[in-house]
Amino acid sequence: MEIQEKKIKVGNFEWFYREMLPPQENNKVPVILLHGLFSQSFSWLEMMPSLAEYGYRAIAPDWLGWGFSDIPEKREFGYKPDNFIEALKDFIETLELEKVSLIIQGFLGTIGIQYALKYPEKIDHLVILNAPITTEAKLPWQIAQCGFPLLGDMVTQDPLIVDRTLEKGSGFVISDNNLALYRKPIVTSSAAGRMLVTIVKNLQLKQTTKEIETGLKTWEKPCLIIWGNEDPWLEIDSVENLIKTNNKLKLTPLPEAKHYPQEHFSEEISPLIINFLGSRK
Repeated sequence: MEIQEKKIKVGNFEWFYREMLPPQENNKVPVILLHGLFSQSFSWLEMMPSLAEYGYRAIAPDWLGWGFSDIPEKREFGYKPDNFIEALKDFIETLELEKVSLIIQGFLGTIGIQYALKYPEKIDHLVILNAPITTEAKLPWQIAQCGFPLLGDMVTQDPLIVDRTLEKGSGFVISDNNLALYRKPIVTSSAAGRMLVTIVKNLQLKQTTKEIETGLKTWEKPCLIIWGNEDPWLEIDSVENLIKTNNKLKLTPLPEAKHYPQEHFSEEISPLIINFLGSRK
């Protein structure tokens, strides 16, 4: 099977997503992979075949406002966490998925955790890769500058901000071909840059991290946290403290990985996730 590129109309907006089906139909819970800021569904391409090989339907959407999904104007879509949570809910319902496992990464990817906390009955397993999940998390300058008046309007129209942010966060070189795809939203339309300003302004990081940290302390479903130890933006210490509060939370460090571990460490991450998805603890 190949990874398919699809679009689906959800309410007033069209979502772009990538999907890979397992070789045979089965009763395994589908997996949705949610990217973070400056990334896209493209970042999961190396992991999706492994998931499908082991029987999981893998679905990776681009968030509204970025990638190849619709970029609604602010008057049409609020770009606040609550708006994204409900948009994700509608996306899952439109796909007619009764229950899902979520794999999330990064700033904005945390919408997936907030969705899980709000609708725990929809979740089978939860996997978190480097994301702001404790109140110690701060927005790094590379991202924060996008939300500043005037400066944000300027830097988000420069396609190279995508290259700089992804390579700074991942700590390794990303191929020119991949970077060309990642920067395509800004190259194609100024609307992507304008909405990036809005998304960053509306992240509500302090409120979001408090909600997530509090919620994970009492989370009752299996949750695996895979953490790139060398993340230049999010330290592991507060995450280690968090997992001590709830035996449902399991932490697996990746010594050499950084903020976007799926970019260069999919080979190491995939078996960890597949083994976890097969567990009931």
